Amino acid sequence: MGAEFRQDLGRAAAIVCPVALRLVQVNVKARDEVALGQFWADALGWDVSSEGPCVVNVEPPGLTWPDPSAMFVDVVRVPDPETVDYRVHLDLATTSPEHQAEWVAHLESLGATRADADRGDVPWTVMTDPEGNLFRVLEPRPLYADTGPIAAVVVHCADPRAMVAFWGEALDWTVHEVTDDLARMRSAAGVGAYLEFVRPAGPTVSTRVHLDVKPYAGDDQHAEVARLHALGARNIDLGQGDDASWRCLADPEGNEFCVLSPGG
Repeated sequence: MGAEFRQDLGRAAAIVCPVALRLVQVNVKARDEVALGQFWADALGWDVSSEGPCVVNVEPPGLTWPDPSAMFVDVVRVPDPETVDYRVHLDLATTSPEHQAEWVAHLESLGATRADADRGDVPWTVMTDPEGNLFRVLEPRPLYADTGPIAAVVVHCADPRAMVAFWGEALDWTVHEVTDDLARMRSAAGVGAYLEFVRPAGPTVSTRVHLDVKPYAGDDQHAEVARLHALGARNIDLGQGDDASWRCLADPEGNEFCVLSPGG
């Protein structure tokens, strides 16, 4: 096989298989990462581990990170979590009305608080974790029957169509639904939690949860960041310093996320 022919194949492969990122986890800022990590582990029925000081990894038992069938949770201690203001929350899936009621009671026993007193007659239950991060325990929905305990990672936004246009190019996930009020994506393998962009009917949710994405092993983090810039992302400074292995960016609506180093 000639060198020119091999080069042509390489160029064709680059066109057919564009570089993309994978969504690997949600990152939760905390004042007490051990206590909050244990809460989420007990809430989801998952295990805890740690990759280093000030970080607790909450992950399904028996799975290797990153894995397309699971949405991991990373709980990270920060000096002043009250200053963190994101628009991302978790929706939890249930299998029956009884399961929903039992799970809400279990979450309350772990330290969660109901926060739906003024939200009208809705079938889901709005709660906050012990550090005040809002999440919802959904009523049974067929769409989420196979997601595992996390049904969806929900991002509040002004323009779901524009957001899914950005994230659809940023990730190797599949777009499932797009309307003016909701856009929905899921891993290309068709497993795990959904990523949803929702135009809220009322005020946006304030939490300390954001997305972490990761290049595939062998891909170039700097090239991926440059690609995200071309799609409309911008660099942000969260005090991470020049030596951090991750890059902090904001999407076109200002939602912060991190691009981790490749590998895994």
